[in-house]
Amino acid sequence: MGSPPNLIGRGLIEEATGERISFGQWMVMAAPICLLMFAILAVVLLLLNKPELKHIDGVADYVAREREEMGRLSRAEKNTLIAFGVTVFLWILPGIIALAFGNDSDIYSSVSDRLDEGTVAVFGAALLFLLPTEWEQREFTLRWRDAAAIDWGTIVLFGTGIIFGSLLADSGLAETIGNSVADALGLSSVVAITIFAVLLAIVVSETTSNTASAAVVVPIVIPVAIAAGVNPFVPALAATFAASFGFMLPVSTPQNAIVYGSGAVPITTMIRSGVTFDVAGAILIILFLPLMIALLGLGA
Repeated sequence: MGSPPNLIGRGLIEEATGERISFGQWMVMAAPICLLMFAILAVVLLLLNKPELKHIDGVADYVAREREEMGRLSRAEKNTLIAFGVTVFLWILPGIIALAFGNDSDIYSSVSDRLDEGTVAVFGAALLFLLPTEWEQREFTLRWRDAAAIDWGTIVLFGTGIIFGSLLADSGLAETIGNSVADALGLSSVVAITIFAVLLAIVVSETTSNTASAAVVVPIVIPVAIAAGVNPFVPALAATFAASFGFMLPVSTPQNAIVYGSGAVPITTMIRSGVTFDVAGAILIILFLPLMIALLGLGA
């Protein structure tokens, strides 16, 4: 749920390989890369962009005033926290059971089959409709008019990306693309295809949205790997991760556009820092992701 490319890539990978990635397994694979990227982010930004201020006075007082004005948690906020906590716990529960008893255990199979991520998400949303804020007035945490304001178009876009990948496979176009690319570039090993997948996803994500990058690149990488006789799990997952690594241009992500639009960050500064992050991210994905996948016993 960290980003739209994760949902799209996970769906395409599971459809192509038949291997299910649990919420907990995804977290274990991604955590080392996220932590290392955070450290690189801090170091690179401080080295390439010297801070103009060494210390900002009054921060503690400002935070204290804001907390006082916010007051205690409202009933609606507590209900939201409960629903979120229950949802996340149920998401990671199959992964915890897998670590404790193994993927082949009966208890894991039983829990995993019943706690599909989509089912858990619907259950968590339903809790918001059921947990009351004012029981006497029959008011609940989430009202339908609030739910109607959700950006449903974005959710439809997730499904469209998965459908796009299915159409490529069912029509035979994916196989044609895979054979052509594998022959033209001489890609024959999982390492070469993973490098190709990461670089392609990052380049595409710089010129379009991360969501579009995953929806376009992952369906191409899977048939390329299959055409080369390689399990597509690692290259496709690497492309999924890399699709979120668009740091160089304002068009890459909404966050980039917001920061650039503020006028505080020149385009040259964004490009210079972004290129460094792109290179660092590509290296981390190529080196660490296959290792984490192997440790979890996935993609065999």
